[in-house]
Amino acid sequence: MRRPLITYKSNNNVVYSCKFHVVWCPKYRRRVLVEGVDDRLKAILNEVCAEFDVEMIEMEVMPDHVHVLVEVDPQFGIHRLVKSIKGRSSRLLRAEFPSLKSRLPTLWTNSYFVSTVGGAPFEVIKQYIEQQTLV
Repeated sequence: MRRPLITYKSNNNVVYSCKFHVVWCPKYRRRVLVEGVDDRLKAILNEVCAEFDVEMIEMEVMPDHVHVLVEVDPQFGIHRLVKSIKGRSSRLLRAEFPSLKSRLPTLWTNSYFVSTVGGAPFEVIKQYIEQQTLV
């Protein structure tokens, strides 16, 4: 069985394939991402990703947490993307949905989960590096 080819992106000086699974929650894991808040959040996430030329591969908004799968330029960085998404979405959603302002001191927790996705398995890369020799 053949594995699908990895597609690469590039900027002026880096060729990359950096995909990340990111998860974050509202403060106190409150179930506030409902009744239109979820749809507006999806629109904001897409706007931020388009602005920073980030590919949104997959997104799911649950009542008490958010999952995204994104491909990010390594020079831009996943932390910068998450900071931008959480900052803008908090500001806009709290302005557009006053109930969020009254229920929570801030919309999001300070933390998030991030994991790299795709590419060769760790053991394959480790073995490849171990087998490198100077010619």
